[in-house]
Amino acid sequence: MDIAALRSDLDGLKIEDNPKIVQQKSRDFYWYSPVLKRQLDHVTADIVVTPRDEAEVIRVLAACHRHGVPVTPRGSGTGNYGQAMPLSGGVLLSLSELNQVKEIAPGRVVCGAGAVMANVDRETRAHSGQEFRLFPSTYATASIGGFVAGGSGGVGSIRFGGLRDFGNVLSLRVITMEAEPRILHLTGEDLHKATHAYGTNGIITEVEMPLTAAYDWVDVIVGFDSFMGAARYGNALARQDGLLLKLVTPIAAPVPWLYLKRHQKFLREDMSICACMVAPHALDAFLAFTRRAGGAVVYNAAAASEEEKRGLPPAYELAWNHTTLRALRVDPSITYLQSLYPFPNQLALVEKMDGMFPGEVFSHLEFVRFDGDVTCFGLPLVKFTTEERLEEIIRIFEENGCPIFNPHRYTLEEGGMKQTDAVQLAFKREADPQGLLNPGKMIAWEDPQYDYASGRTFLFRGLAR
Repeated sequence: MDIAALRSDLDGLKIEDNPKIVQQKSRDFYWYSPVLKRQLDHVTADIVVTPRDEAEVIRVLAACHRHGVPVTPRGSGTGNYGQAMPLSGGVLLSLSELNQVKEIAPGRVVCGAGAVMANVDRETRAHSGQEFRLFPSTYATASIGGFVAGGSGGVGSIRFGGLRDFGNVLSLRVITMEAEPRILHLTGEDLHKATHAYGTNGIITEVEMPLTAAYDWVDVIVGFDSFMGAARYGNALARQDGLLLKLVTPIAAPVPWLYLKRHQKFLREDMSICACMVAPHALDAFLAFTRRAGGAVVYNAAAASEEEKRGLPPAYELAWNHTTLRALRVDPSITYLQSLYPFPNQLALVEKMDGMFPGEVFSHLEFVRFDGDVTCFGLPLVKFTTEERLEEIIRIFEENGCPIFNPHRYTLEEGGMKQTDAVQLAFKREADPQGLLNPGKMIAWEDPQYDYASGRTFLFRGLAR
């Protein structure tokens, strides 16, 4: 790998080679996982290249192809699974300057892959009172390209499902990794080749996403004496077709009291909660439903004083992966899992798993639309002791019918909600014939003979670098 020769070919582009800055840019939130922290702590690119436009992206990819240099794309680095970490070194391709909002129209927006979602939302709200259907809890800093390439759902999934669902991504511009890179415009079925693929199948430079009517969402926290009370309420609330909601998040005691520090003044140590985002016009009906369901509203942003609201994070920063982040800031021994509680037995499964690991696993649910119905994902907090015990907990979840999307793996197949099939592999061969895009993240490409039933963790040979 001749980085000096590559640099010569990239003369005039924005290049960073300060080792400390390169290492910092080579990291994401992989350290949520003690397993990934051990495996990936040493990972770093050789240089960071920040193209200013699509033409410069093409120039970088052509030069890297010529010199056989790996390329790992990065948005804002808010992913949790090592998606943006360059396991073979090479070029860390920062897309942060491809951040223009190019078009806003009824029901859609077109923007560069590096555009920060909160910034795009501000523009679409000001332009025509529209907002993203879905966004991650890292909305304030996450890039839209990173969300599409590394995410699966988030705030808004209670209404619109996940990124894998038809219509939640409208089109992508993708650059191939060839001697003469091509620009592909993906729509419809073809979108699945590049969404949630960690940049292994091409570099996303432009995203077209659907929009919906924007609201000044009202944050509400509802308290319960038991976690199953919060879970049953969340399940019933999520199925209220007439209530416009953006978030339904039950969290078990003592997590809210211990880790949601700025909201602690509204809580009790033994209180489980359901954090919600409610459209203003739905608030009265929401409150009526909550009274009928036996929930106690402990915080209502619409009724709170300015003093009470001062310094509080938004409800979505208590939910999804932010729940784990807030716990980690207080207790570094905390990690988490990601599970599905399949419909129609989700509540029975939630109750069973909630009682299985007292003092070790703490329940946290996100209600979503999934395959046309309403169910919940679990993002339970786990008191980490050993990797062996973590694997045992994962095995117990799966044996009880709760699939785990393992956040302690960096590959698509082991962790992400992604199936690597013949179509995916054919597209990889077409778009990246030398396997230079984000190597190590797609097992089917790196090791077609890998035995998924072995129970072994796939360790990419590039990590020994």
